[in-house]
Amino acid sequence: MKVLKSSLILMFLCLPIISCIGESKTKNVDTDPQDAMIRIAEIDIDSVYLDEYLDILREESEASVRLEPGVICIYPMFQKENPTQIRLLEIYANKKAYESHLQTPHFKLYKESTLHMVKSLRLIDVEAIDPETMPAIFKKFNY
Repeated sequence: MKVLKSSLILMFLCLPIISCIGESKTKNVDTDPQDAMIRIAEIDIDSVYLDEYLDILREESEASVRLEPGVICIYPMFQKENPTQIRLLEIYANKKAYESHLQTPHFKLYKESTLHMVKSLRLIDVEAIDPETMPAIFKKFNY
């Protein structure tokens, strides 16, 4: 269990780089931080499917950032004490970008292939206290 936990931690340390600053192959969208749609997803995964779920999530979050100019960030993480408790920080340019994301083939594949793995899902819409600072956060990654 200790090796599994260490492997999971290492794996998720790499995800932020891929999932929040991946280079989009499509042109950038004009984004105003005031229009951003920000959400936290709380997902409880059945431990039997954890490795498989993480593989699928990794592919989906990377594809979303790389392929969709309106997806600013999909930042997956898990609780250190309980790796089946997944959290996603999702930042979209606006609500239209989010709605478009839901229609993509990679999101639909993720949703369909993980439905039986998810014990619970809670979506929490949040609002930035200081949206003007948001762009500076991502610029700190010098990639």
